[in-house]
Amino acid sequence: MDVSEPAAAIPAEAGVTTGSLARRLGVSPTTLRSWDRRYGLGPAARPQGRHRRWTPEDVAMVLEMCRLTAVGIPPGEAARAAKNLAQRRPARQTPAALPLATDDEPGSPYASRSGSGLPLGSVRPECKGLARAAVRLDAAAVQEQLTTSVRTHGLVVAWEEILAPALQAVGRKWQSAGERYVEVEHLLSWHISATIRHVYVDAAATRASSSSAPVILACVPGEQHTLPLEALNAALAERQVATLMLGGAVPAEALLAAVHRVGPSAVVLWSQSSATAAKELAQHIASTHWGVRGARTRTRVLLTGPGWGRTPRPGQLRPHGLHEALVMLDALESRPGAARASDDAP
Repeated sequence: MDVSEPAAAIPAEAGVTTGSLARRLGVSPTTLRSWDRRYGLGPAARPQGRHRRWTPEDVAMVLEMCRLTAVGIPPGEAARAAKNLAQRRPARQTPAALPLATDDEPGSPYASRSGSGLPLGSVRPECKGLARAAVRLDAAAVQEQLTTSVRTHGLVVAWEEILAPALQAVGRKWQSAGERYVEVEHLLSWHISATIRHVYVDAAATRASSSSAPVILACVPGEQHTLPLEALNAALAERQVATLMLGGAVPAEALLAAVHRVGPSAVVLWSQSSATAAKELAQHIASTHWGVRGARTRTRVLLTGPGWGRTPRPGQLRPHGLHEALVMLDALESRPGAARASDDAP
């Protein structure tokens, strides 16, 4: 069915089954039946001897229940609010964001055993809610939960315990399921990037001008995964640290030119996989000197991302996670002599 059709064009008897609705919402059929049994959030029409069908009005009510529980509202309270909203909504007015079908689709890639269908493991409830919203391609709910998570927990905790685990789960899922779930990853990545940049813009607007050398952040050549660096860039801006964010797949020549031009306090390089880990480039930057003779200096290089392996070379640091990278950079900022090595140093 074309999702652009108005809900009023859907006849009541052409509602969706419980299994089909569960797949589209990113919850399990057991969850829907439990909500029906406990809170009365079930199909209004219950014909005897036939499978129950969820009408557009029923779907709208359950959508509201999903939205509210995803942001942490207790199920009982969310159910009451969803039922009250359904009673106030004009008849046949159902959000068009949910594609309705007239039968189950056994081949749907969104079968959900844990609420989102994603391999999340033990994570915060907010992470599960974010994953459920992303799987059902509910952009408004994704953005609302991202904004709330960052506002409630701060960027660092939100990134490490909510945003990054959801992203990693989506990535693992589409890698194991062919091309399925790619649209989920794109939606989630776009909204996470927008949220992080909003944090950066707000922080940069209040940052006082500084003469200190900036931190350069760049993905190595061939590496396009910028979100972890975007999160670090925004977190540094919140700490009033000057940065120079170069983004994804920075050519080696351009990166070296930037190092020579600005004389950074540190260079943060991201590599997602061993295939892109430019170890010789990282070592070259760590040993590069600049400045006038007698006072020439060099920077420290932070190797971030899973592509680098475990053992850094001399002049390199290997943080694991956003928080650890911030701790290392804070130490370099507070002890400039440790951040740069003189030509006269042994």
